[in-house]
Amino acid sequence: MLEAHISKLLLATNNAGKVRELSALLTETSFRITNPITEGIDLDVEETGTTFEENAAIKALAFAQNAGLLSIADDSGLEVDALFGEPGVRSARYGGEGASDADRIIYILNKLQGISWDNRKATFRSVLALADINGIIKIFHGECHGYIAFEPKGVGGFGYDPIFYLPSIGKSMSELNTEQKNEISHRGIAVKKAVNYLKHWQRDIRVT
Repeated sequence: MLEAHISKLLLATNNAGKVRELSALLTETSFRITNPITEGIDLDVEETGTTFEENAAIKALAFAQNAGLLSIADDSGLEVDALFGEPGVRSARYGGEGASDADRIIYILNKLQGISWDNRKATFRSVLALADINGIIKIFHGECHGYIAFEPKGVGGFGYDPIFYLPSIGKSMSELNTEQKNEISHRGIAVKKAVNYLKHWQRDIRVT
């Protein structure tokens, strides 16, 4: 553990949407939340893992070793039952290289043409990995269940949020306000576990 930097927690991602969400969700810890842009870090980590756990660990450890900071990485994605779990770990790259969020939504809706509502079940999964320069410290999981809507709705969030419908609320993930989303989302659930761990873990930290 790098004692001199223990007050900082680096968000190991270059995704602006994840930076916004994670920054808000991690404010309950007494760590100073920082990100690659603020730290002047230019690092693009290749996600070579075959699971969310592997990819989160790869990113967390790479940023921790590059920056010398305690780092937390999220790897998350959408799993659609009718597509046999796709896009899964390829969620950010689904639909081809250079595809935008809107492109990926169109791509997945086209693949689900003719699929009835009952068969459009889907799960958002999030895995957070916490690491320092010596290795992975802890892994946290979160998931949220819903359906893939027939068309996008809402302007909030990012990624597949506009087509992820939550039957218990009657809205898409994009139609929720920040507080609602953080309460029920896969990433919100995983981060709550991480926050609880970090709160207890900090009690034993002594900065020298």
